[in-house]
Parts: sequence; C-alpha cells; structure tokens
Amino acid sequence: MPLLENGRIAEDRWVEAVDGAPLPDGAVIVPFARLEEGLARTGTAPLGVAIEPDMAVEQLRVALPRLGLVAVTFGSFRDGRAFTQARALREHLSFDGEIRAMGKPLPDQYEFMLRCGITTVKTERPEDVAVWQQAHEMFSVAYQPSTLHERPQGLGLRRFLS
Repeated sequence: MPLLENGRIAEDRWVEAVDGAPLPDGAVIVPFARLEEGLARTGTAPLGVAIEPDMAVEQLRVALPRLGLVAVTFGSFRDGRAFTQARALREHLSFDGEIRAMGKPLPDQYEFMLRCGITTVKTERPEDVAVWQQAHEMFSVAYQPSTLHERPQGLGLRRFLS
C-alpha cells in the first residue's frame, strides 16, 4: 500500500530499518529497541521510531526533540491503543512531527486517525487507495474534540460555544 497523507498518495522518504542490518543512510525508521543506535548516528539525517501498541509514549519524552516521525501500530481493527498513543504524543508531549499509522488500520478509521493526530498511513492491507480517499471525504461533522485545532461541530457543543 502506498503512503497516504490527507487522503492522497504521498512520497515516502522514510526507510524502515531491517533487524540485524546496519542502519541505512537518510531518513530511517527504527524499532524502539534500536532507538539508542539511531540517536547515536552522526549527521543530520531524520530519525523516526516505530512503537508497539503496548508501549507508553512517555518513554519517548527525552528522544522526541530529535525525532521527525513516530510510527504507531494497529495490530487489529479492535485495538485502539494507537489512537491513544497519537493523542498523547500531540496533546501531552507536544510532538509536532509526523505520526504514521502502520499495521492493519481500516479505511473507516481514517477520519478518527486524523482527528487523533495521525498524519500519514501506510497499511499492510491491500485496499484500493480510492477506498481511503472516500473514507476521508465521507464525514464532515464530528462531535469529539480533535488535535486539529478546529471548532467542534457537534450540535450540543455548538450551543455552549456560541
């Protein structure tokens, strides 16, 4: 599946590190277990880290200023921990870099991913890109607060904010 950003195909400048192989040059995503190795690299190449759903994002607090990307993993459609991780990165740790959804997210989760602070999606699932684009354009009203810094559009909240 290609990389999606705002419902459209985007160029992926990041390379995922392969277990047991030396880290490649350029923008690289390392697993959390290899984060220290990535941080020890010399040069100015961007560094990203892939985290598992059971990891507390607070463990990244010290490294976040040096990271350009954090990849959260959707293990299955029933596992919503990646949503929580994305919101915590944006709201509690003030991370302003790319948050990438990886693994097996579903297109119907796309708008909620964006509202939680996820900026790009690279899924293992073979869906057509048009399905993701349609999911992105399907909903225009949301009730829950968002990391997108928009005014809530829910009918009940409108009354209190007007």
